[in-house]
Amino acid sequence: MFTEEQIQSLNKEFKKASPAEIIKKALELNDKAVVTTNFRPYEAAILHAVNSVKNNIPVVWCDTGYNTPQTYKHAEQVIKDLNLNVFLYVPKQTAAHRDVVLGVPSVDDPKHAEFTEQVKLEPFRRAMEEHKPNVWFTNLRQGQTAFRNSIDIFSLSADGVLKVSPFYYWSDEKLDTYLEEHNLPNEFKYFDPTKALANRECGLHA
Repeated sequence: MFTEEQIQSLNKEFKKASPAEIIKKALELNDKAVVTTNFRPYEAAILHAVNSVKNNIPVVWCDTGYNTPQTYKHAEQVIKDLNLNVFLYVPKQTAAHRDVVLGVPSVDDPKHAEFTEQVKLEPFRRAMEEHKPNVWFTNLRQGQTAFRNSIDIFSLSADGVLKVSPFYYWSDEKLDTYLEEHNLPNEFKYFDPTKALANRECGLHA
């Protein structure tokens, strides 16, 4: 287990470090790691960065079943190009079935919490219970949501997993350059049915 003092010390030491240096340090601390993705914009960067340091790392993809055709095509391309070791987790009920009994509730609908639980939180918990990682790589960045502004490169998840965001201080422009330099695709037709606004937290990280 990591203490808050250790986390603060790591953040101070690695504030200006490259993503590769941050990833290497995290894996030195504990190599039982996963990287999570939903193939939203700029996800190819974290997948490439982690895979470049340690290939064959488990990639957890929790697919809500509501992605756009463009996102699914993008995901297939990135998985193939980077030869990712993907573990796919989907809701226990199909989107077609849920559409009939629940639909896609708006964020102010009381049923929205149940919807988010079904399509995102339960599959994610299942994934983490199966993999039991000590290190969790993610592409959270400063400025995305109020909660994400409160963390840093290294943080602790609610259950004590070391959460590592190697691109935490990177701007879109800097990430555009990273994608270009490494010949990586990007995809902006992404849709998250659990969030009405881009700056709203879905509950998976908070």
